[in-house]
Amino acid sequence: MLLLQPPLVSHRFHSLYFISRPRHCFFQPPISAAFSATASCSPSSSSSSSSSSSSSSYFSSWNGLDESEENNEDDEFSSEVRRRYDFSPLLKFLSRFGPVELVLDSEDSESSPESLDPVEFELAESYRAVPAPYWHSLLKSLCSSSPSLGLAYAVVSWLQKHNLCFSYELLYSILIHALGRSEKLYEAFLLSQKQTLTPLTYNALIGACARNNDIEKALNLISRMRQDGYQSDFVNYSLVIQALTRSNKIDSALLQRLYREIERDKLELDVQLVNDIITGFAKSGDPSRALQLLGMAQATGLSARTATLVSIISALASSGRTLEAEALFEELRQSGIKPRTKAYNALLKGYVRTGPLKDAESMVSEMEKRGVSPDEHTYSLLIDAYVNAGRWESARIVLKEMEAGDVQPNSFVFSRLLAGYRDRGEWQKTFQVLKEMKSIGVKPDRQFYNVVIDTFGKFNCLDHAMTTFDRMLSEGIEPDRVTWNTLIDCHCKHGRHIVAEEMFEAMEKRGCLPCATTYNIMINSYGDQERWDDMKRLLGKMNSQGILPNVVTHTTLVDVYGKSGRFNEAIDCLEEMKSVGLKPSSTMYNALINAYAQRGLSEQAVNAFRVMTSDGLKPSLLALNSLINAFGEDRRDAEAFAVLQYMKENGVNPDVVTYTTLMKALIRVDKFQKVPGVYEEMIMSGCKPDRKARSMLRSALRYMKQTLRAS
Repeated sequence: MLLLQPPLVSHRFHSLYFISRPRHCFFQPPISAAFSATASCSPSSSSSSSSSSSSSSYFSSWNGLDESEENNEDDEFSSEVRRRYDFSPLLKFLSRFGPVELVLDSEDSESSPESLDPVEFELAESYRAVPAPYWHSLLKSLCSSSPSLGLAYAVVSWLQKHNLCFSYELLYSILIHALGRSEKLYEAFLLSQKQTLTPLTYNALIGACARNNDIEKALNLISRMRQDGYQSDFVNYSLVIQALTRSNKIDSALLQRLYREIERDKLELDVQLVNDIITGFAKSGDPSRALQLLGMAQATGLSARTATLVSIISALASSGRTLEAEALFEELRQSGIKPRTKAYNALLKGYVRTGPLKDAESMVSEMEKRGVSPDEHTYSLLIDAYVNAGRWESARIVLKEMEAGDVQPNSFVFSRLLAGYRDRGEWQKTFQVLKEMKSIGVKPDRQFYNVVIDTFGKFNCLDHAMTTFDRMLSEGIEPDRVTWNTLIDCHCKHGRHIVAEEMFEAMEKRGCLPCATTYNIMINSYGDQERWDDMKRLLGKMNSQGILPNVVTHTTLVDVYGKSGRFNEAIDCLEEMKSVGLKPSSTMYNALINAYAQRGLSEQAVNAFRVMTSDGLKPSLLALNSLINAFGEDRRDAEAFAVLQYMKENGVNPDVVTYTTLMKALIRVDKFQKVPGVYEEMIMSGCKPDRKARSMLRSALRYMKQTLRAS
């Protein structure tokens, strides 16, 4: 089968078959002027004059067939087509009973009829000589608006019924494309079942899925297309990557897989696809690959768009790579492009994250000098910088500057101010922020209320959190998943499991479907209460709703089973996770090792540690501390100090917990005289002793003193 190369634009279905053709003199116009003039007076059409006039307008807006032809020739050809082919009688006939609704079923298309109404037969014969490209153009015109999709489908069915057009592949592709654009994905798939899938219909379906953010179906179609022996094109990949980026589901590993497929198929990258891939890597938090691909693109003469460069600057800034972000920002400026507010904000984010406060301040000053107006995001970043530095008054001054600069502070800006207070433990200032908002007439939105609820929840002010929730509802703001998850989680963490369960049920009753995070919180709650049957029931419900357990789910299960001594179930969870292709995380192994350590099962802890390293995971400080604790609980102090030596040899810096756990291990085996030496080493290593470490030292000294007195 000959696969035609699609054009660079997304509307590749519209002009794919519209090639230049030699003009022919047809026998006579399919529909005469007299027929066109009298059609609306016939009894069958009198009841639907408004529908027929609307139908006539679709054809009157038709602008020719081949956009690649020269303008003069195209205009001449289009006017000749309009003069020779009048489709309004057909549209009036199909809509003679009123507006045509789009009704699809899974039955095959109609076969050619054995007998026809004479009027319909005459109508069909009058269109017998119309070339296929003209039908394509008519269909495009009808598909340009959602209300006329039913009529478009009726035209295609009528053509099949009378065998008037033989390129139905393109007709169905145009319809599928239009259905996808109108968010009728189910109808698009139903329509695709009426024809054997070809590259054209595959492309149309993939585009429809991508535009409706159904990425999983789009990826499955690309895979199925490959299995059928067809090669996907770069437009499909662009649409899928754009959908991933738009829905914040972009993942570096997935993007790498798609890029390998593109390379394997030897598709030549165009400017659009290159920019989409680079932006995808940047948005997925992988600026290194974004920079690598940017260099490759520039070496082959492909230029990156300003928005693409800004996305890389933002990714570098978010990763703390401020110097590289500065270099790229300077490259953008030297190329003759005047950076706008978004570019400055991207770099400012890096200064707020890692740089000194003066760099953030100078960036805002430079914006103003160069005539670039700061926006709400700029000011919110500057407020973040001041709050992180503890300069509350400066943050409030920024609010005043916003008002002076005709930038009205919004709820988001105040939410950033409140988040800063929360993270520094000054939750009491929440009431002050609310008062300031009210004084300047800013109404809290859902995001602000979520931050307020989270602030109260973190500091066990659950009554305040519920009062805030009630106020949110009274103002007509519907809670989202973040709201419900925050409320459920804070009640679970403070032991109010019954209230958390009631909130979970209320969430479902209000029509907000729980997500994986919600289920993970409730699984942990049931595990803490050792309600194993309820936990299994919840897992079943999770699967029945099509929500697959993720890494956090399995980690939670391993943790709750381990803490309760149900190690067989914990190991089963670990193995099940591997069987479905999920890679266990360090956190999961930390939980398992710590569970063994709490019960003094040092051999099992060591085995879990070995499995962790064999899975390619680098041992964390938390895992090694848990291993020391396991040996200590098992009265194996020599092995505990061997772990300390392992840490030093492998570049893992011991912390105060490491040394405190070692001191506890020595006390357990009555080696009190060695404790002061460990305490001294802790100080020499730069660790500041905490209350527990000092208590261990005092305990050892007290035991040593008692031993001396006894002797």
